[in-house]
Amino acid sequence: MSARRAALIWLLLAAGALAVFVAALALGSVTVSPGRVLGALVHVGAGQDDVGGAIVRSLRLPRALAGFACGALLALAGALLQVLLRNPLAEPYVLGVSGGAAAFAVLALVAGCAWWLVDVASFAGALVSIALVLCLARRELWRGQAQEASPRLLLTGVVVATGWGAVITLLLATSPDERLRGILFWLTGDLNGATRPWLALATLVVALAVTVPIAPQLNALVRGEGLAQALGVPAAQLRLRLFVVASLAAAASVTTAGTIGFVGLVVPHALRLAFGNDQRMLVPAAALAGGAAVMGADLIARTVLAPAQLPVGVVTALIGVPAFLWMLLGSRR
Repeated sequence: MSARRAALIWLLLAAGALAVFVAALALGSVTVSPGRVLGALVHVGAGQDDVGGAIVRSLRLPRALAGFACGALLALAGALLQVLLRNPLAEPYVLGVSGGAAAFAVLALVAGCAWWLVDVASFAGALVSIALVLCLARRELWRGQAQEASPRLLLTGVVVATGWGAVITLLLATSPDERLRGILFWLTGDLNGATRPWLALATLVVALAVTVPIAPQLNALVRGEGLAQALGVPAAQLRLRLFVVASLAAAASVTTAGTIGFVGLVVPHALRLAFGNDQRMLVPAAALAGGAAVMGADLIARTVLAPAQLPVGVVTALIGVPAFLWMLLGSRR
């Protein structure tokens, strides 16, 4: 793909993400005009009587940033895992990372821990899952045996995720009734309490800084490990790097907003069908499109039943399931 065409795709996706970002700041149970949104962002120290500005700065801005970061991380992780497993249906939760994060977070919520302990527990659970899967598939990953590593990673992730699901069910069955609703919202993906988007944003910057420079190597890896090695690509180290970056990206997203499904599966797949499989274009495009998708889904979750709010994970699932079926049927035709 030419650099000009890739830049045009990124520009269009960035414009779409910016439009969704502005809409997310302006719309809700209280509508704020675009001019007041801009004024709220520029004049940080506005007076106490500026209700619209306070809503934008205190509630909607952190939520929109968290939504963008989580969506970008999930889509980026999905794109990387689809290269790693050479399977267009791979997605971030296939390796059990979200299950471990959710199990540890639910345990902290049941115990009534402070918000920062819930975040720490969630990230720790994701790291435990990453370490577990790495230990079980370490031999093939380190040796770069693609035909053995991909099925082992996939099966290990499914088994680990099933185990975490059983732990979560046990915790829910024993949790107090007054905490059950909040736990269920978090498990389905909820940006309502995402007032601290900095971990997800920092993880996104690091993940892009690591993956964008190696995008040409990803193109070689997609075409087969033998070809990649013939071109001088260190396939074993590259596969391990992809796994760690994708897992940490998914972990940061789950820590920030709970489990949001279908973004890591649908967004990279849609971009691949629309624009091709050049990883130099796809990696940044997936981040932009994933961020816009989650911000848009959260906007729908906040406004469709306002003043009530839906979990954003419910909206992504309701949109993602028919969208993916449509893409699947279209690709078969």
